[in-house]
Amino acid sequence: MKPALRLDILVVGGINSDYLIQGSTLPKPGETIDGQQFFEGPGGKGANQAVGAARLGSRVAFVGCIGRDERGDDLLRGLKNEGVDSRFVIRDSKAATGAALIMVDHRAEKQIMTAPGANHALRVQHIRKVFDRISARVVLLQFEAPLSVVTAAAQLGRKAGAQIILDPAPPVAAPNKKILALVDVIRPNSSEAEALTGICVSDRASARKAAHALLARGVRAVAIQAGEEGNLLVWQGGEELLPKIPVKSIDATGAGDAFAAAFALGLAEGRSLIDAGRMANAAAALATTKIGAQTALPRRHELDRLLSRIGPKRFSTH
Repeated sequence: MKPALRLDILVVGGINSDYLIQGSTLPKPGETIDGQQFFEGPGGKGANQAVGAARLGSRVAFVGCIGRDERGDDLLRGLKNEGVDSRFVIRDSKAATGAALIMVDHRAEKQIMTAPGANHALRVQHIRKVFDRISARVVLLQFEAPLSVVTAAAQLGRKAGAQIILDPAPPVAAPNKKILALVDVIRPNSSEAEALTGICVSDRASARKAAHALLARGVRAVAIQAGEEGNLLVWQGGEELLPKIPVKSIDATGAGDAFAAAFALGLAEGRSLIDAGRMANAAAALATTKIGAQTALPRRHELDRLLSRIGPKRFSTH
């Protein structure tokens, strides 16, 4: 019997309440400084990516776990208001809904500490039940859920014919080897790439080296931060630089999630790796122009407008 619910994207991951302070600088260890703005809102990489995909026009469902508390109520209501199918979100009676404390400086650099809470209560059996009921073109994963859950989702998604995208955050030094062999596209930032490969990534050359180390472990393509040069998309036999798009950045908190969401949508729409990467690069740039995570995620008309402005220019493949 085929699953009854057909989706563009299924997101399995974390959902949190975000508490963000923006200031001129980030505090040093043991230091207390004054910030300028305080923001409270929905977050968690999985939930952010689900909302990001929905805002871009995707049929998307989110799988995660929240507590039986008021913050969980608010987050669930927010997903529904954004058009995310949240029927697969479970509620844990023992753990509190996850939370994240975020600090952002004037350069849009950030520091984040999370209390995962109910995120770690998601179980493999729940994931199996989800895949019995749905089919998706793309399965989007992170490491905010337990590693066993991420592995199961990748395996079940691959078996069902979906493309698998992994955003390897928070960094995990030695994930199960089965996961990487199932991944179509992995999207690490510099610290995540170093955790996975041991290679310090600071520019295009080091990003290329780390990307090829991931390809050697079974990943089919890598979209990796390449320092100030932008993002580097690498696959066996080629690469494409996605340079930074000049925008007025004020907060980079949701940029990585916007990138993952747009990349997933591009693949779900049948676009090439390069075209999906171009969409993702533009979505990430737009997300830095507003404060907050989910609140900053762009809508499709904003993305299309920016893509139209920067044009279809291609960059050298080496």
